Amino acid sequence: MDKQGHVLVIGAASLDIKGRPSARPVRGSSTPGLIRTSLGGVARNIAENLARLDVETVLLTAVGDDDSGAHILGQAAGSGVDISEALVVEGQRTGAYMALLAEDGSLDVALDDMGVLAALKPEYFEARRYLFQNARMAAIDANPSPEALDTIVRLCQEYRVPLCADPTSTALAARLRPHLPYLYMTSPNVPEASVLCGDRFEPGDRNAAQAAASHLVAMGVGIAIITLAEFGVVYADAETKGHIPAIQTQIVDATGAGDAMTAAIIFGLLEGIPLDECVRLGVTAATLTLRSRETVRPDLSVDLLYNELVI
Repeated sequence: MDKQGHVLVIGAASLDIKGRPSARPVRGSSTPGLIRTSLGGVARNIAENLARLDVETVLLTAVGDDDSGAHILGQAAGSGVDISEALVVEGQRTGAYMALLAEDGSLDVALDDMGVLAALKPEYFEARRYLFQNARMAAIDANPSPEALDTIVRLCQEYRVPLCADPTSTALAARLRPHLPYLYMTSPNVPEASVLCGDRFEPGDRNAAQAAASHLVAMGVGIAIITLAEFGVVYADAETKGHIPAIQTQIVDATGAGDAMTAAIIFGLLEGIPLDECVRLGVTAATLTLRSRETVRPDLSVDLLYNELVI
């Protein structure tokens, strides 16, 4: 971690459309509730969180040549993210994510439309080798194609760049399985962890979750973080393991909380902070995001993170 440079974040940037019912939904009929839009995409969320924590961040993503794409890139640049190498794909629509939240603000079901990311081909990354060569760390979501992920992992290995990966969803997590021995860190939730290591368990089974984190380390992952929703977070590396309980808080909107956690942990690792303290930073960032209507908390800062730090 002595290497200086930017964090290279690669993956999705999208428009989030989120609906939260005010009563139990009835299938086949409309339900009163709140509907709002915000900017999202796992990679974009991680990049903005890092920038708000004063980390130099470069985002590699693809958007369409539409108003949503222009808005996403403009907002990212305004928050401090370098979007100079992001692709604007002519004739394509920008990615979108539609979530139906439960009454308590947690995710019920969601759809994603990320076809524009097919433009992130292996040659796109090969042409930007200098961004890998000069990177201090890289972070990806699992949206790029398997061929693109192969190239990203190879370039990180070639230039000795620690690579962090968010599995993104159960549908996409399997794309990361061939690359587990090359990951510096991964941060799945319970269903995603089950896909990665084949160990099925429930969020409330902390011992099984801890065993799954250790299993991921045995499979080659440097640091395994598994989020257990209201049961907190378990973590493991080659030398240590542990559990940080969740902070009891009102959930306004759960979207983006895991991305905030990943970004705060990366921030801590870059600062040379011990792993258990990094995870505390992550839990704190996730909690702050749960209290916000936005996918990325707009007032997130290093000072706010430490002022709210879970003990």
